[in-house]
Amino acid sequence: MNTRHRLLLVTALGSLLLSGNVSAENWSELSTDQQKLLAPLAKHWDSLPEERQQRMLRGVERWKNMSPEQRKRAKQKMKRWRELPDEQKQRIRERWQRFRNLPPLEQARIRRNFQWFRQQSPQTRQALREKWKNMSADERKQWRQDQRQKIRDRIRQRRQLQR
Repeated sequence: MNTRHRLLLVTALGSLLLSGNVSAENWSELSTDQQKLLAPLAKHWDSLPEERQQRMLRGVERWKNMSPEQRKRAKQKMKRWRELPDEQKQRIRERWQRFRNLPPLEQARIRRNFQWFRQQSPQTRQALREKWKNMSADERKQWRQDQRQKIRDRIRQRRQLQR
C-alpha cells in the first residue's frame, strides 16, 4: 500500500472510531507498529492536535486487530471513498454530523431500519430505492409522517398492553 493510501486509510479509520482512552505521545515514543502505520504523518505528528493524535492511534489499534478479510473490506471502502466526488463526500460528512447530533434513541432507530434494509433481498432493496427515487418531495414528506404515526400507534398499543 502506498503512503497516500495508508494515510487515507488511517485517517478514515480514526475518524470512524468513537472516543476512547488512548494517550497521544510524541512521535519518538510511538511503537514501531504505530510509526509504520502512521508514517505519512511522521513530519507533522507532534504538531497535530491531541484529539487527532488520539483518533489516529485508535485507528492503528483497530487496524491491528482486524482480520485480513476485515482489512481487505476496509481498503475497498477507502478506495470507493477516494473515488467519490468532493461534493458527495461533503454531503456524506454533513449527514454523518447530523446523525451524530441526534438523540441516542433516534440513532438506534435509524440503525435498526438500516439493518432491516440490509437484510432485504437485493431485488427488494432496489425496488425500495426506485420507489423512493420516484417520489416527489411532498410524497416523501407524507411517507415520513405516516411512518412516524405508525411508530406512535405501536408505542400506544404497547403501553395499553402493559397496563
